[in-house]
Amino acid sequence: MKATRISHLLAVALTATLALTTGLALTTTRAANITPEEARAIAKEAYIYGFPMVDNYRIQYAYFVDKQSPEYKAPWNQLRNIPRVYTPADKAVQTPNSDTPYSMIGMDLRSEPIVLSVPTIEDERYYSIQLIDAYTHNFDYIGSRATGNENGSYLIAGPNWKGDPPKGVKKVIRSETEFVFGIYRTQLFNPGDLDNVKKVQAGYKAQPLSVFLGQSAGKAAPAIDFIKPLRAETQKTSTEFFNILISF
Repeated sequence: MKATRISHLLAVALTATLALTTGLALTTTRAANITPEEARAIAKEAYIYGFPMVDNYRIQYAYFVDKQSPEYKAPWNQLRNIPRVYTPADKAVQTPNSDTPYSMIGMDLRSEPIVLSVPTIEDERYYSIQLIDAYTHNFDYIGSRATGNENGSYLIAGPNWKGDPPKGVKKVIRSETEFVFGIYRTQLFNPGDLDNVKKVQAGYKAQPLSVFLGQSAGKAAPAIDFIKPLRAETQKTSTEFFNILISF
């Protein structure tokens, strides 16, 4: 779906939804000769299209923006290791694993790429780094199945980066969006294996490209006033859903 089509659909959907839920006159939709039934169908299509992005934004806001959240992990571009198994108290994501302690990073690629480095990991231990863009596409993986258990460095670049692959980087991985969610999973064999998982996690590194190359950092990207997300339960009913989605 082209961006212009998405923007038009969202604008109509927002107007239609407000009209349907508040009784406002359907001025915009009537001008486009859209009936209330058609407006409702368009709003439904926009909601289905947008739900993954809005829900993903809710999770990343809790993890990397809201320092008051009990789910907060770290600032953007800083890797956070979580050397424990997840429990029902971890509620931001609906179904986390219980046998792969996590590491998390929210990557802001507007000013420069981020280089993710991994240590050599024993062949029998599974690990993975899931790379998710703002559209919730799992656009690539690093790990046992995708790249093997050897050590290496991987450059994660946004859509506007035009540099050359630097020495010491095994692969350049490009994202469609400037913000990327990286989810690390490291296999835990049994409760007594946790110290070994901690050693693996300690070998994970995340560095801006300038730091990786030993160079001065470029100009920082402008600060963002992030929209406060909806709660998981209100995403189903609030028209603010569309305001959040339009920000993408």
